[in-house]
Amino acid sequence: MNLSFLFVCLWVVLAFVLQMIPSKDNHWRRAYFLIIIGIPLVGWVTKENGPVLGLLAVAIGTSVLRWPMIYMARWVREQITS
Repeated sequence: MNLSFLFVCLWVVLAFVLQMIPSKDNHWRRAYFLIIIGIPLVGWVTKENGPVLGLLAVAIGTSVLRWPMIYMARWVREQITS
């Protein structure tokens, strides 16, 4: 396992640790933090390992941050229909 994919695994562990800590804003600040950290990680994994593992990293990130993705899809759908 190379360093980039190891950092993605650490990102997932960090996401689950942050999830266990209580929050007043339903974890949205932490989700934004994880998104800001995760986007460059996906690029790094894709650069070092190719597009297949890059897509795997995107799938892992999407499964961890599923609610921000659901809300973004709803927002895009509203923008298209308006």
